[in-house]
Amino acid sequence: MSARSTFMHLATRAAIMFGALFLVSVLLAAIPSHRAPAVPVPDAQQASSSPSQESQEMDHSSMPGMDMDDAKANEAHAVHDMTPGHMDAHSLHMHMTAMRPQTPEDAARANEIVWQLRSGIEKYKDYHVALNDGYKIFLPNLPQPEYHFTKYVNGFLEAFTFDPARPTSLLYKKTSDGYELVGAMYTMPKRATEEQLNKRVPLSVAMWHLHTNLCMPQKGQLRSAYMSKFGLKGAIATQEACDAAGGRFHPVIFGWMVHVYPYEDSLDKVFAMHHHMD
Repeated sequence: MSARSTFMHLATRAAIMFGALFLVSVLLAAIPSHRAPAVPVPDAQQASSSPSQESQEMDHSSMPGMDMDDAKANEAHAVHDMTPGHMDAHSLHMHMTAMRPQTPEDAARANEIVWQLRSGIEKYKDYHVALNDGYKIFLPNLPQPEYHFTKYVNGFLEAFTFDPARPTSLLYKKTSDGYELVGAMYTMPKRATEEQLNKRVPLSVAMWHLHTNLCMPQKGQLRSAYMSKFGLKGAIATQEACDAAGGRFHPVIFGWMVHVYPYEDSLDKVFAMHHHMD
């Protein structure tokens, strides 16, 4: 290899490395730096839980003090809590944004989101296409009213940019011969403010939700733990009560989520917490 070729090869590699470092720097700078919202505890469980600290917060992909069994159990509980008949706006373990007065601008933006989403996910009416594009079924063997097909790289991208045609998850109903597409789910990091959520999907048409106040048993004790006390279905919802039970408390898990059902005929059904059942 000539000296000129060697130089060009090294220069190209250096440029690629510099570009990669620059991109990482930009992405890190774009991560919302706000803390997760302070979540009030219902009167039935008043306690002097300490304010959330940055070191206590967890990302979906990395949860200090939580192993894979913990994560799987609580993802299952989160899906369960979002099904009709189980979701409670005043749940000990769910924080929801308040509905704001709707403006014509909000309605127009919401309709534009719906139009873009329909166009973007049309091809996924064939669920095989979704699987081939990298969407993975969450808990396919667990009976659910809706199945989440999640593409984790989309969730990563939604931390920085919003493309209505690129949801984090697709929502399907099980059928006799496969799955029927009914909706989608957008996500944002748990540190996002309500104003940031409102810029994505207006808070006058949709309620974003966050799973909160989680107490888990000590590692290795999940299977033997009394799960009516622990987890996202448990009665413990404060740091004080969790400490007394010998558990591990997490103020917020996962991130902000909002469901969208673009094939419904009105905005209240399109942005409902769960699929409208006739």
